[in-house]
Amino acid sequence: MADKRDKMKKKKILVVDDEVDFVNIIKIRLEANNYEVITASGGKEALEKVLRDKPDVVLLDVLMPEIGGIDALAKIRQTDKDLPVFMITGFSNEERFASANKLNATGFIMKTSDLQKEIEKIKAIIG
Repeated sequence: MADKRDKMKKKKILVVDDEVDFVNIIKIRLEANNYEVITASGGKEALEKVLRDKPDVVLLDVLMPEIGGIDALAKIRQTDKDLPVFMITGFSNEERFASANKLNATGFIMKTSDLQKEIEKIKAIIG
């Protein structure tokens, strides 16, 4: 007989950041909270995975080479206006916050903050 957990599909989170150590830390923390985690190291890869893997939420770094987080968020919004997207940043910048808010970012995660508190924000949005 199938395990009850098999019947309950885990929520899928796409973590996008070019800092590998940060991605690994947040991936471990999210998996410990029973989420399925997929990762991308840049905006282009993130856009491909949003379309292919259909995540329930995206954690998207603001500053990345190639396609930055704000540009990636704009492209995500062209295909999915309702997908929860949290912007990850190590630096507060009013201009970036304003740009992300105009594109309907769900919230912001500071790299310097308590990750468990940030995970609680995510849980509140996607369960």
